[in-house]
Amino acid sequence: MEQTVVLRGARPDDGRNTVADGRDAGSAVKSAAEHREFVDLVEALRAAQDTITGASPPEDVARKAREGLEEVTRLLAPFTVSEAEQLAGYLITEPGHAQALAPVLHVDESSTEHVRGRLVLGRYYLGGNGAAHGGSIPLFFDDVLGRLANDGGRGTSRTAYLQVNYRKITPVGQELRVEAHVDRVEGRKRFVVGTIHDPEGDLTVDAEGLFVALRPGQP
Repeated sequence: MEQTVVLRGARPDDGRNTVADGRDAGSAVKSAAEHREFVDLVEALRAAQDTITGASPPEDVARKAREGLEEVTRLLAPFTVSEAEQLAGYLITEPGHAQALAPVLHVDESSTEHVRGRLVLGRYYLGGNGAAHGGSIPLFFDDVLGRLANDGGRGTSRTAYLQVNYRKITPVGQELRVEAHVDRVEGRKRFVVGTIHDPEGDLTVDAEGLFVALRPGQP
């Protein structure tokens, strides 16, 4: 069964906790049920990113598609809100937390110390020759490892460094296995490690991140 990786600074079993920007975690969970159309909109955006990346349309089709995207922008622009009010990234019960930047981890097992799940990198993340773009992997790990670093009541931290080791080509369009866990905590320092394995079980990437807890009042 798919489970939820909580947003940085929040825990699903305690609505009194807050997400990274100070909003109540309980309200963030509730908002997911109230904004199903927005969740579907983000899914449509992800599909559009993959489709556009892999398309070679004639000019008239490209023009119509561009006009359609421009219409979407015009439609949504009047509803732009502050970061504290936005939905993208804060619907913590949804895979990818309803944001379309980082690759989506579908969680099979998780706790405050570890997460295990599945990842499919779409065409949008293609680097070349069927391999994921090298920059998409650190983006993925910064998101997943950072959320673990901030879970379990540890509070908000920021990335200090992220070491990514490319062991083998990470393929796009195939289901990959992901594991990550908190390796150790030393004062304000949180060391989190993760791996990606391909369908054959071979290690393609491993990573270690250091996340440093914010001091009171530190942005």
